[in-house]
Amino acid sequence: MTRSVWLKADDEVGDWEARKGRITAGLEAGVDWVLVDRRDVDRVRDLGSVNVAAFAGDDVHVMDAEGESTAEPDAIVVGKDGEGDGTVDLPSDLSGSADLTTLRRSDESTGAFIRIFDEEYEAFAEAAATESDHTIVVAENWQIIPLENLIARIGEETDLVAGVRSAEEAKTAFETLEIGADAVLLDSDSPDEIRATVEARDAVERETLEMQYATITAIEQTGSADRVCVDTASILDHDEGMLVGSMSRGLFFVHAETADSPYVASRPFRVNAGAVHAYVRTPDGGTKYLSELRSGDEVQLVDTDGNTREAIVGRAKIEKRPMFRIEAELENGDRIETLLQNAETIKVATETGRTAVTDLEVGDELLVYYEDVARHFGEAVEESIIEK
Repeated sequence: MTRSVWLKADDEVGDWEARKGRITAGLEAGVDWVLVDRRDVDRVRDLGSVNVAAFAGDDVHVMDAEGESTAEPDAIVVGKDGEGDGTVDLPSDLSGSADLTTLRRSDESTGAFIRIFDEEYEAFAEAAATESDHTIVVAENWQIIPLENLIARIGEETDLVAGVRSAEEAKTAFETLEIGADAVLLDSDSPDEIRATVEARDAVERETLEMQYATITAIEQTGSADRVCVDTASILDHDEGMLVGSMSRGLFFVHAETADSPYVASRPFRVNAGAVHAYVRTPDGGTKYLSELRSGDEVQLVDTDGNTREAIVGRAKIEKRPMFRIEAELENGDRIETLLQNAETIKVATETGRTAVTDLEVGDELLVYYEDVARHFGEAVEESIIEK
């Protein structure tokens, strides 16, 4: 499931300057959708690239020089000033609902906006979910039970979007019933809350890896090889690095160059990852060869506790350098290995802490990620592959 963050920025927020400020903060934070009145669609697109949803019923269009309307949103949302928000009473028989009729007749991407006042509106949201691509539900006074009920009842035919007013509420919505809402609609002017909500979206998408230690059985100088420094577009924390290795089933944790040394300043955006043939783990759980990395690619960052996040590659720098071959054995007896540059600035995680590869000895315990699968073009496959 791919989660998303919607930002509410219709006329209830205030005048255009107020709406513009909220939208700009959302664009800078990385929201996925902006929900506005139809008159603002082109204004939003002028501010930046984002999916734009517009409430139906607003017939104000921006005209171009030829008199053609240019205000075409990515999704039309039904329910504002209608049955969905309680402005118009729900019919006793939902089959006679004007909002549902509008959704059924539309051949565009649609959304339903529903305020949950009671069980009747829960039932209305369920009915709307079968007719709309996005079902936006705003529970009055922020009640968890309506959201739990809808998560349990609504299937994959729609994206369930939960209305929230803070990042903390967004986190709860994403985690409710261990399944969570597909998205949240944030109603907040605070840039901090908007940014934290996007961070909550990212956090729930990330996996946590089960790291373990392997015992070094051999370490030797091998001569020179083409090695890759991966320079990311992110500042890495002191306990973060990447997972790299010669064998896809067993990847070694290599620290980012966050520490100063007597000879060179820290480069906290960089991981000196190894030789060109080695694998590096990617955010989708796959692998790439280090030689394949290009500016704009994504790689997975991991810390020593196994927490992950993604980073964009700024450049991959390949140079010929002297190398070590490191072989390590896991508890199950399997042996894995990799090539790392022979330099004091390359650090790995051992049971005693951050250690330069030049100080490693046979018997030391190295932090690794082990996954007993074969890979074909970076994807896990069920077949027998021998790597040595």
